[in-house]
Parts: sequence; structure tokens; C-alpha cells
Amino acid sequence: MIEMNSIKKSIIIGSNGYLGRHLSYFLEKNGFKNLNFDIQSEADVEQKNYSSLDIRKKEELWKLIPDVDYIFFFAGHTGTFEGFEKYEEFISVNEIGLLNLLTWMRESKCNARIIFPSTRLVYKGNSKVLEEDDEKQAKTIYAINKFVAEQLLWIYQNAFDLNFTVFRICVPYGNMFDKSFSYGTVGFFIKKAIKGENINLYGNGNIMRTFTHVEDICMLILDAITRNESKNEIYNIAGENLSLLFIAQLIAKKFKVEVNFSNYPEIDWRLESGDTIFDASKLDKLIHYKLKYNFQNWIEEI
Repeated sequence: MIEMNSIKKSIIIGSNGYLGRHLSYFLEKNGFKNLNFDIQSEADVEQKNYSSLDIRKKEELWKLIPDVDYIFFFAGHTGTFEGFEKYEEFISVNEIGLLNLLTWMRESKCNARIIFPSTRLVYKGNSKVLEEDDEKQAKTIYAINKFVAEQLLWIYQNAFDLNFTVFRICVPYGNMFDKSFSYGTVGFFIKKAIKGENINLYGNGNIMRTFTHVEDICMLILDAITRNESKNEIYNIAGENLSLLFIAQLIAKKFKVEVNFSNYPEIDWRLESGDTIFDASKLDKLIHYKLKYNFQNWIEEI
């Protein structure tokens, strides 16, 4: 359990998403009084206190109650190529949706702290570990949406004292709710391997990422936000620094398939960030959290 002086009240916007549904579970497990919201009419998994909310419509934000301690803004569109085709929707949800929330908070006098998940994709790739202030470079619509959102949070804090904490997440994995095992990069590899298909890697597969199990992500966030020092700060989420090749080989061995290599398609090469591995020492100094999951053990046990 997270240590809290009193019961904390929270709202998740985006509770049907991959991170949102896990966060909702761990909020309840750790004694938060939480309300869940997403655009769908019903929750994807069993969630208490669920309601539909379309953040693109400013008037709908008045479904929220201002008397809460935290608002987890985990709603949003994700995707590498989809953003180029659906940029209006990406901007409407990922940026205007956040602005609608910030406007409602101003008008309703809500003093909650916004908790926001950002991404490795705001960084310019580098072979060294990345600290929070390192050079930024967005190569996709989704990446620039996240960077803009980070700046909007700072702007509204500076102008109107609306507080925030941002957590940059590199590559999450794991799933506690269905048989997909995982999402994103890891989920894609596993889905192919389960079907008996070989895993394909572009180039030599030696690109490095920081991999973190979704439970560790949630517990790192919930631990950090209870510390007053985390207010208006940005943190890299800790994890294991592993190559895509290492990950693919572990999955291939588990499901008895092979790892193949091919050249990058031109557009994939243009959008590739290169190595993105996180220096999480700033967060480590705050909470001293020990990761529960090891990727190799997780793969062997699923």
C-alpha cells in the first residue's frame, strides 16, 4: 500500500486505455477514492464509478467534480503513422482535450494536481542515457502532441497555479486484464510469435529502449505523487535498458520461432528515433522504488 495521511480522491480521464485501466485498478487497491471516465459508454473492464466523457466537448467537462486531489489525464490518441492521416483528431483529443480540462479547472476553481503520461518520443535519440532536460525532437504528430501537452501544463501552472506532474514512459509491457499479454512493441512481437510467425526486426535490432512493466509504472507514479516534492516536476520512469534484439530473442525462444532481419522501409527509417534509454535517477532519489518485474523472468513465466 502507498503511504497516505488520508484518503485521496482522484479522477482518471482515459480509464479504458492500456495504462488507464491498470492505473484505475491500482488506485482502488491502494485506497484512493477514484472516479473513472472515458469516451465509451461502458468500461472495457470492470471499473467502479465509471461514466462516459468526451473531452473534445468543453461542456462535457462539467461532468467532473472539482473536489479531488488528483486528475490523471490518460486520454489520447496514439500511433506513429495514423497521426499523419488523422491529425485533426489527434490535435482535438491530445491537445484541445487537455486545454478543455485546464479551462474547466480554472472556471470550477479545481485545485487538483494533473498527472500526465508523456513519452520517450519527445527526446532526440542518443546513445547515452537521457535525462529530463536533454534535447527534444518530435518526429510524429503523436510525439509533438505530447511535447505540446507538457508545455501547456507548464504554461497553466505559471499563469494560473494549476499544478502537474509529468511521467515520461519509454516502453511499457505486461497486461493484467486479458490474454493479449502486452501492448505496443512487446505485444506486437508476442502476437506474431503466438501465431507461429517469425519476428522481424529492421536493421540489426541493436536499438536500445527502457522497458518497464505496467504494474511498476503504476506503482512508481502512485508513490511519487504522494510526495509534495513531485509537484510541477517531470520524471523519467525507471526500467531495464535492453535492445530490441534481446527482447525479440527472448520471445522467439519462448514461442519457438525465429528472429529475421530486414532493411528499414524509408518512412520507418525517417521516423526512427534511435536509442532512447532513460536516466531515472531524479525519480529514484525521490522514492527509492525497487522494480518488481524483470523482463526475462516475465517472459519465461507467461
